[in-house]
Amino acid sequence: MDSKDLSISLEELQLAARNHGMPLEALRYSITPVGLHYLLIHYDIPLTEAESWSIELGGLVDRPATLSLEALKLRDSEELPVTMECAGNGRARLDPRPVSQPWLLEAVGTARWRGAPLGPLLEEAGVAGGAVEVLFTGADSGREGGIDQQYQRSLSIDDVLDSDALLAYEMNGAPLPPQHGFPVRLVVPGWYGMTSVKWLTRIDVLGEPFAGYQQLHSYRLRQQEDEEGDPLSRMLPRSLMVPPGRPEFLTRERIVDGPCALEGRAWSGHGEIVGVDVSDDGGQSWAPAELGDSPGRWAWVGWTYRWDAEPGSYELCCRARDSAGNEQPVEPLWNLGGYANNAVQRVPVTVV
Repeated sequence: MDSKDLSISLEELQLAARNHGMPLEALRYSITPVGLHYLLIHYDIPLTEAESWSIELGGLVDRPATLSLEALKLRDSEELPVTMECAGNGRARLDPRPVSQPWLLEAVGTARWRGAPLGPLLEEAGVAGGAVEVLFTGADSGREGGIDQQYQRSLSIDDVLDSDALLAYEMNGAPLPPQHGFPVRLVVPGWYGMTSVKWLTRIDVLGEPFAGYQQLHSYRLRQQEDEEGDPLSRMLPRSLMVPPGRPEFLTRERIVDGPCALEGRAWSGHGEIVGVDVSDDGGQSWAPAELGDSPGRWAWVGWTYRWDAEPGSYELCCRARDSAGNEQPVEPLWNLGGYANNAVQRVPVTVV
């Protein structure tokens, strides 16, 4: 792209100022500190109070219920390390660039989420025959696509039960911060972040698919506005490296003083990461990295690679493969919303 193609609108700047990504040097942490975890807020952060908060569970259930935060905390809890990535991560590098939150590659983080598993809660409520989906409603509201709405997403019954979904009230051992959904949010491991509804107020079991804006129009892969498109779901495999050496302030290009260890993390919502490869020639040739540890089943895995760098200019890349046979592409695949762009990371490096 030339410089004019990289111009950003005032509207995009407003979004970029409200939301933030994880600095890639924070990949060194197996669990992302709360303040470095990526953040996307669709509308406004609602003002919430733990004492008066409740979640209504209804729809096609035999025993509707109202759950306070205190009652939720009395239930059996589980803590899951979960890697969460925004579906739009990487969209700012597409050409033409979709107009939305201008993510580069930093819209990701891994936290320890504690909460009540959703599956047992639905079993106790007694899901009625004919139920097909579970709808989750957040307290945040606004207008999108010309429609006034609360933020809502649904999952099929099977997806809910297969996903280890949590009604989370803690993040990294502390109550959720306001921007991450205090006092209770949904966390759906393995799925893109739009699924994990924040500031959760309602859970409704439905007898037909949810037809709201966030389900039928937003978060779908399509080439034109009038296409139905395919819904986004689980995260595609991605690997990111800690930018080596030291940065030039404005361009963030890296200066490296000879041979060094490259390191990073890789994840996928479709299965275990089985391999990460590294390239120093822009993806023309590849060498295998060594896989390390993962904080848990739903969290990223670390990797390292010894790079015997000689003086010169390079373009470093890394790519991941998962157990389902998915591999990151070298070049991005364009779509209207800029979603699920898991093309390989490219890091310009000068070795001195």
